[in-house]
Amino acid sequence: MLLKRNFKQQTINGVQSGHGSVAFQGVQLNVHCYVVDSVLIDTGAKSLEHLYMPFFRQTDITQVVITHFHEDHTGCAAFLQKELQLPIYMDDKILEYCKKKADYPMYRKLFWGKRLPFHAQEMGETFSSSNTTWDVIKTPGHAIGHLAFLNRETGQLFTGDLYCQEKTKVILREESIPMIIESLKRVLTYDFDDVFCSHAGYLENGRHALERKLNYLLELQEKVISLYNNGMTSIQIKKILFPKKYPIILLSSGEWDSIHIIDSIIQG
Repeated sequence: MLLKRNFKQQTINGVQSGHGSVAFQGVQLNVHCYVVDSVLIDTGAKSLEHLYMPFFRQTDITQVVITHFHEDHTGCAAFLQKELQLPIYMDDKILEYCKKKADYPMYRKLFWGKRLPFHAQEMGETFSSSNTTWDVIKTPGHAIGHLAFLNRETGQLFTGDLYCQEKTKVILREESIPMIIESLKRVLTYDFDDVFCSHAGYLENGRHALERKLNYLLELQEKVISLYNNGMTSIQIKKILFPKKYPIILLSSGEWDSIHIIDSIIQG
């Protein structure tokens, strides 16, 4: 199978960004990792490791912090630990999972490769880098143990997959829209402006972008609850709110789907 892989790097407001992408049959997936004040935030995907290696080697990195365990964020962790001898930190809920061979569907292995085992250490409520202290903010909803990181010195917030896009149309089966709403509310209590998303990249006026996403999800939640209370099923609600058939639904055999948005709201 022919996959197109690309990588580019740039510096935005003092943050070095490594942006990788994988494309297959009209579907392109993107992932960013960031280096600031000697901290690497997320590691990119195993399938892009050969493209990320020069970026890692030429950048001043003394520690790695990971927003969550998904393979596009942890794929190069084993390389960074073994070859560059870097300590890795993440939420304690997922440490044991990452020590084992990763188990996820074939289409994800196609795009992101097979993540190798690695040994991470537990994150605290804060951590220190070369010149500043960071806040570690728990932001569950997209994944177990999802974290966001706030650089107190610069007011820059690194949100992992909390944002991704303003108007969410599909989510993973295990995601929870009500939990994402609460996580957005939580980060918005902090003082920041710049936002660096793992998939959308740098967000200008990042606080406003997160506020818009929160408002969209609150309105969507209200619509779903109203339709459900009027006797509609999840499938009927999906046809009204999400009539479009997104390619990722077929590609993932339903692991990604709009109906998971509806179900998570009803169950929540």
